[in-house]
Amino acid sequence: MLAMNTELLPKIKLMGFVSYTQPWVHFRRTTSEHILYVVKSGELHLREGGVSYNLTKGDFLFLEPNVEHVGTEKHVCDYYYIHFEHPDLKSVQVDDLPALSRSLMVKEGTEPAIQDPPLCYFPKTYRLPKKNLPLSFHALNEMLQLYRRHYFNRSLSALKLTEWLIEVSREYFIDALQSEETGRSRSVMKVHALLGYIHGHYADKITSRDIEREFGGNYDYINRVFTRMTGQSIMRYVNQVRINHAKELIEATHLSFGEIGYLCGLEDPFYFSKVFKKYAGVSPSQYDKRVRGREGVNHK
Repeated sequence: MLAMNTELLPKIKLMGFVSYTQPWVHFRRTTSEHILYVVKSGELHLREGGVSYNLTKGDFLFLEPNVEHVGTEKHVCDYYYIHFEHPDLKSVQVDDLPALSRSLMVKEGTEPAIQDPPLCYFPKTYRLPKKNLPLSFHALNEMLQLYRRHYFNRSLSALKLTEWLIEVSREYFIDALQSEETGRSRSVMKVHALLGYIHGHYADKITSRDIEREFGGNYDYINRVFTRMTGQSIMRYVNQVRINHAKELIEATHLSFGEIGYLCGLEDPFYFSKVFKKYAGVSPSQYDKRVRGREGVNHK
């Protein structure tokens, strides 16, 4: 398993797509960069550090720096390749994949905005889900087109690569949970989906009936499962998301507190102030003075 700090972008060194219509075997080499191979069709057979990999359509493989790799068999093959460096990408040992999957699926979105550092986990080699192959190949083509542009090409490609790896990571851990086929895993998936729903609708009025209709179950039961896995009730979590966003708006804008409350799903100014103080420990105006020091800015 690999873990990458997503606050830092990879540095793209080389990117391309090759199509071998005649049987071909990869040459022997050792590089100082990471290399990502994604096979579009055919077969690619490699050995890295004594470990053999036989890649077919939809498979990807990360080759690690300073480890010799060499082809082992001749085959026709179409594949994407991305050579890159990253200052904080490392191999990690994962002994309990389902436990890590459950942790990441529930933790996603529940942590404070500041994490140290935010890590994206993904496997060294993985077969992309068949249903996602068209989207993955489209994303790789986009990266390649950006890379070939004249302006800011590699920075844009690096952003797209990071985005794609985050998506691959999410799909990988969802697959790991679904393959476990336990009631607990199904509950994790439901909580994960509910977290996404909350972050997409926190600015709206969210009721227990909305959640029952959206997730097809009894609200009290869903709330118990959610509380057990996240440590807080659904509505408490909704308000925490709202107040976190309100803090960001106070720090970054000159909007009035009434406008900020409206944008966060707390339309009544007095109720917004009450909820803000409950979750932040101070009133909105006190928070503004503490964090921004903008005593002259009118947020009333």
